[in-house]
Amino acid sequence: MRYDNLIQPDNEQAATLIHITDKGRFETWLALQSDAARTAIKAQKFDGNANDIAILPGDKPGDWSVVAGVSDAAALGVWHLAKAAESLPEGTYRLADYDAGDAMLGWILGQYRYQEYLSEPKLVGPRVLLVREPARIPMAELQAEATALVRDLVNRPASDLGPVALETEAKRIAKAHKAEVTVTAGEALETGYPLIHAVGKAAAREHAPRLIELEWGDPRHPRIAIVGKGITFDSGGLDIKPASGMRLMKKDMGGAAHALALAELIMAAHLPVRLHMLVAAAENSIAGNAMRPGDIVKSRKGISVEIDNTDAEGRLVLADALTKAIQDEAALIIDFATLTGAARVALGPDLPAMFSNDEGVANGILEAAKAASDPLWRMPLWAPYMEMLDSDIADISNSGGAFAGAVTAALFLQKFVPDDVPWVHLDTFAWRPTSKPGRPKGGEALGLRAVFRYLTETYPVG
Repeated sequence: MRYDNLIQPDNEQAATLIHITDKGRFETWLALQSDAARTAIKAQKFDGNANDIAILPGDKPGDWSVVAGVSDAAALGVWHLAKAAESLPEGTYRLADYDAGDAMLGWILGQYRYQEYLSEPKLVGPRVLLVREPARIPMAELQAEATALVRDLVNRPASDLGPVALETEAKRIAKAHKAEVTVTAGEALETGYPLIHAVGKAAAREHAPRLIELEWGDPRHPRIAIVGKGITFDSGGLDIKPASGMRLMKKDMGGAAHALALAELIMAAHLPVRLHMLVAAAENSIAGNAMRPGDIVKSRKGISVEIDNTDAEGRLVLADALTKAIQDEAALIIDFATLTGAARVALGPDLPAMFSNDEGVANGILEAAKAASDPLWRMPLWAPYMEMLDSDIADISNSGGAFAGAVTAALFLQKFVPDDVPWVHLDTFAWRPTSKPGRPKGGEALGLRAVFRYLTETYPVG
């Protein structure tokens, strides 16, 4: 689907009106309507609840309008029009008394469908919204495209989305924005990024591990590193997951999907930064040469890591990628990863856990998350728990045991980041287990818009 034709400037062309109300304003609004409209509303049992919609008859045959219930008509949020965009017939619409504002994005994403593997895709014509704020259209479209990219990549099965496919996606993005891509694989990966190699070495040749780097922008601008965990399928390795835990592991590259989408957003918006995107791509498979519990692998940084659990592999590939970002003198590092089930137990599927070693950056991203309606929750880098990662025979263990799993995973990563380099780690689910308006079940961008808003506020264009 094209996302650049669903929001258009209001040029007084014929369009179906959408009236907006909420529970508190409903009775006042209803009293101003015609007898025919009140009868129709009663018949449809519409009473102003959020996400409810009713069709109102017009004065002429074939003439009609819509009333949509939202949680707060005075402040349209991102998802307030998503249900209307999902369910209304094909056509052109305009709001009767309000500017769409942030709801432009939800209108676009309400029409997202993932149908790549359907033999008979459901063809639904576009619903176009005319808006009075044309200057806001490009940003809404960019963020919709980025969100759709994350969803598409996460939804795609691992048979069609391995490390090579992530490389191909990075090259597509780079070509569109005149960026440069560097890929390290094979012997160069084994010697230069031994943790990434250790995690992915058991995969079939066509799914061989690699580090994918993209660089863009003026070298004189601040160097921003965006790092993504790209485990394209996670069996758990020799510490094999149960079937129930493996079912959704095609989504374990969700961090890479976020990194790719954010990189494209940064380039499309022409932010004044020197972008360095790093995707550590591997498939955590099982074979005779698979990484074993008890193995010790020396990282790119020189830190020796004892493998306590082969299913704690995401932090390993990120460690080598973070080291490369530091070596290239990043001024800010932000990583995205579907890292721990512990974060989901603590915060559920909708709320990514955020860790940071910098108070100013952390607070800025939290404020941006609130403004973007893309919530995050800060978790502590609780230093006393570092002892859970102690090893008797190596510098550090890759697993801290059963307690505080999200915290110990973040502490492991912090071991590879100097204190004087601002760093943010987002432990995101990248998946929506149930549908909500504009947010279908499946792959999801969680934390993407929050970080992008922070970057646009910190590094404004012009």
